Amino acid sequence: MSVKTRDWLKFGTLVAMAFALGLAFASAFRLPSRGEAAVRSVLQDTSRPLPQAKAAVDLGDAFASVAEHVKPAVVFIKSERRERVSNRRLPPGFDDFFQIPRRPQIEQGSGSGFIVSQDGYILTNNHVVQGMDRVTVRLLDNREFTARTIGTDPLTDVAVIKIPATGLTTVHLGNADSTRIGEWVLAIGNPLGEAFTFTVTAGIVSAKGRVLSGLNSSRYAIQDFIQTDAAINPGNSGGPLVNVRGEVIGINAAIASETGYNNGYGFAIPVNLARTVMTQLISTGHVERAVMGVQIRPITPEDAEDAKLPEIRGVVVNQFTPPDDSPAKRAGILEGDVITAVDGQPIESIAQLMQRIGFKKPGDVVQITVVRKGGVRKTLPVRLTAAPSSQPEEVSRNEDGGSVRDSGPMDKTLGISVEPLSQENVRDQDLRQVMRSGGGLIVSQVSPDGPAYQRLADASEGNPDIILKVNGIQTGSRAELRQALAGVKHGDIVTLTVLYSTPDGWLQRVVRLRAN
Repeated sequence: MSVKTRDWLKFGTLVAMAFALGLAFASAFRLPSRGEAAVRSVLQDTSRPLPQAKAAVDLGDAFASVAEHVKPAVVFIKSERRERVSNRRLPPGFDDFFQIPRRPQIEQGSGSGFIVSQDGYILTNNHVVQGMDRVTVRLLDNREFTARTIGTDPLTDVAVIKIPATGLTTVHLGNADSTRIGEWVLAIGNPLGEAFTFTVTAGIVSAKGRVLSGLNSSRYAIQDFIQTDAAINPGNSGGPLVNVRGEVIGINAAIASETGYNNGYGFAIPVNLARTVMTQLISTGHVERAVMGVQIRPITPEDAEDAKLPEIRGVVVNQFTPPDDSPAKRAGILEGDVITAVDGQPIESIAQLMQRIGFKKPGDVVQITVVRKGGVRKTLPVRLTAAPSSQPEEVSRNEDGGSVRDSGPMDKTLGISVEPLSQENVRDQDLRQVMRSGGGLIVSQVSPDGPAYQRLADASEGNPDIILKVNGIQTGSRAELRQALAGVKHGDIVTLTVLYSTPDGWLQRVVRLRAN
């Protein structure tokens, strides 16, 4: 072997030994490869607890704690109503041929409620227990009691029942007024009957101050619903809506659905309103309400502009009830006035005004702040009177449905056609009174391009509006309408006094339109 060959062998051996020592050194210190380092970096990032994940865990713990705390105070209510058995007998001799069933028919229902006192008072919905012959309450621990109805109030859909028990777990009633839109809430109750008792669902407060048309058509009904997307279904009625502090802020009462089942939105009666009703029901068995004798509607931008209000807030006086003996009318309030405050407290919605007035005592004097055309502001003392103790009787309506013979020319200022209200097409006693007072104009057609579109109802809708006055001037004929609008310019606010049909009969409202 030559010297040159031996030198190359020695060099190769040294290189191999150096490579082996390098591997051993790297292995001793566990240095990762490039690929291993990348994977390990991702694992380390995903394994760190993120703030959102921690918040979710904390919220889940809060939900679990609230459910555990409140569920023992929630009850399952079963109700029965027996159809009365007829005493009718067959003629003698026919009993052997015909057998009339004598067994009473039983209507059954179910709902929810929650315990508000250790000695057995329970808050629920009126529609869960009203008119029922037997009400049974089951607790979370499966004990059952026959309940006694203390009092019901159909106008707020609140009821109080009582079971013969003591030492019961109760809920804590919170403050619905301080609840904010977007807050988390839990709905606890018994949806869909026996199979799903004591169910807990979660959502947020999605709106406040909701009014549900058609739920209660009485003019004395008070609606101020909390809207939530927590799942509420039939059977949840009467159960509590609870915040994350475990405080009851409402009574679950209704859902918005075309199918009768949860469609995303449920509604709860604010606990502040329910507490007031509950106190009266427990102390007297009924609710006494005060009224100021007005029929009102929400404010519009045109109302605010007419009264030079900086914000579109308040409610508008449509008419007085009764027309000749209204406390508000006696105090100097006028049709079309915008009510902005009661006893110095701002009024932003119909529900607020109804609550502020409704739960005063008859005979109380309240200071009503109104703003009228041009920004004239007045504060007037109104002595309240008691609301009628029973629902107003159904008033017959025009059988012609306001049908008209001749639409007449289209008035471009308001975008409407009208037809005079005449004796020959008036069969309703209330409308005859209108005729004796100067008459009115039936709205026969509303132009889709005019200012009255979707503000006035015409004959095509079945119950057309009747215009009584324009800017305070009686309008019983087309000529009087033209005269009342003679000085109106493009962009002016026109105030209409309008009669419209409701399930309670004919009512009056004030409509303000911006002239074409």
